[in-house]
Amino acid sequence: MDTMTNGLVSELELKHRTLNEQVDRFARRAYLTPAEQQTVAALKKEKLLTRDLLTRMRGA
Repeated sequence: MDTMTNGLVSELELKHRTLNEQVDRFARRAYLTPAEQQTVAALKKEKLLTRDLLTRMRGA
């Protein structure tokens, strides 16, 4: 991987960790409002997309 790709991979790894931490914070709550449930679903989707992109970049 070149330097630019390594930098992008590092940014994506940080984004994935941040999304994971946000999802974990919601998971610790006893109750989520419908709006919070939608937020969690969106965070999880973004987290999966980020992971998939990371996987593709590392394999390239």
